[in-house]
Amino acid sequence: MTTSTDPFSASIIPFEVPEQMRAFAEKGVSQARDNYAKFKDAAETHNGTIEAVFTTASKGASEYSAKLVEFFKANTSTSLDFAQELFGVKTPAAAMELWTSHAKKQFETLAAQAKELTELGQKVATETVEPIKASASKLYKPAA
Repeated sequence: MTTSTDPFSASIIPFEVPEQMRAFAEKGVSQARDNYAKFKDAAETHNGTIEAVFTTASKGASEYSAKLVEFFKANTSTSLDFAQELFGVKTPAAAMELWTSHAKKQFETLAAQAKELTELGQKVATETVEPIKASASKLYKPAA
């Protein structure tokens, strides 16, 4: 026994379906399938984009944290070295000179570190947004 795949066959619907109605229904089903396929493709693309954004952001946050730890270690070491040098000073004038020199070096170091962190933050932000930009350019590509 063979079963008909025609949804308008007499075995499924007990009356005759006019040809125009059949064509209209088939067109609607076809459009629904096309729309579903487009929606599915868009959803899969966006899932990949979201994954890429989180991966990039996570990597960037790790880089930023590692840089902060590096700076913390360097600054702590410099401060301990300064304290050790300060204990070996014999006169108040030498202590003031050492203090002034250390303060100037620390200011320059902190300014350079702030600049490096700013650049790293901008790099991370740019890289994090890149998957979104790439996805949007594909989605909104102008028709040729």
